[in-house]
Amino acid sequence: AVVLHRPHNMSSKTLYTIDKLIHELNDQSNDQQIGKIDIDNDHKQNNINGQEEDDITIGSVKSMIKQFVIERDWEQYHTPRNLLLALVGEVGELSEIFQWKSDDECKPGLSKWSKPDKIHLGEEMADVLIYLSRLADVCDINLKHAVHDKMAKNAKKYPSDLVRGSSKKYTEYQ
Repeated sequence: AVVLHRPHNMSSKTLYTIDKLIHELNDQSNDQQIGKIDIDNDHKQNNINGQEEDDITIGSVKSMIKQFVIERDWEQYHTPRNLLLALVGEVGELSEIFQWKSDDECKPGLSKWSKPDKIHLGEEMADVLIYLSRLADVCDINLKHAVHDKMAKNAKKYPSDLVRGSSKKYTEYQ
């Protein structure tokens, strides 16, 4: 399993600024060079229900993984097929965490889970995100655009006024 850890001396504020910069650069041009970065500039902490909001960008995840892979000379192994198979394996590991747990144990928020269990869950979710992001990078898929396009299609397939409170497939509404 691939797990990337933040260096202990790098603050969340620094990561946020780096993520934001990478995102802005990806939007402008991949060929632009950057000058001095002001890591204290324009950082906002968002809270939802007392938890820090996930604010890492897809572009920054792809960049972190790509650098990690290049530093280890692993590009030769990162074919779409190999990455997909690794992704499926990680989804299996994520699934194992929920296997044999009751519905009561798996309510939103997972309040009955221990801290180590939730950390393990986060690590497996990170592995899935890492492999999915790397697969998108190797296949030259812009996940930001793909997600926006897919959500627009889903909104048409599942109009909120028609499907609210129902789990039926979209074909049952046509």
